[in-house]
Amino acid sequence: MRNGYTVVHARSGKEVGLPEIESWPNQYPKYEIKIEMPEFTSICPKTHLPDFGKVTITYMPDKVCLELKSLKYYILAYRNMGIFYENAVNRILKDVVKSCKPLWAVVTGEFNTRGGMHSTITAGYPRKVHVLKNVQ
Repeated sequence: MRNGYTVVHARSGKEVGLPEIESWPNQYPKYEIKIEMPEFTSICPKTHLPDFGKVTITYMPDKVCLELKSLKYYILAYRNMGIFYENAVNRILKDVVKSCKPLWAVVTGEFNTRGGMHSTITAGYPRKVHVLKNVQ
């Protein structure tokens, strides 16, 4: 890799233990849930500087829904974790899918401007779904 970025930087945070996201029994079929978390923070694994942004989870529950208090503690665990934006968004998606097995899910991270650039990362489940639809 270039500019001092290593495989260790790239993999940082991917396998770190995080609090479990709990779920509860869903009572209704075929509706959409959108959860916005405007105070997401993590640490850049290379510079060790804080990253700030908004993470949005949009999903259609099947048998269970995400329990919000456990989701809050899960997201707060990123605060001191070294992880790149892209990995954080994909890790959150993976853990949401593991927790509630939704019919579909999209996780979007809108990260604050740093170095004159604003980044938005979007990941969707199932992976074959084109995630750049009007998920706002």
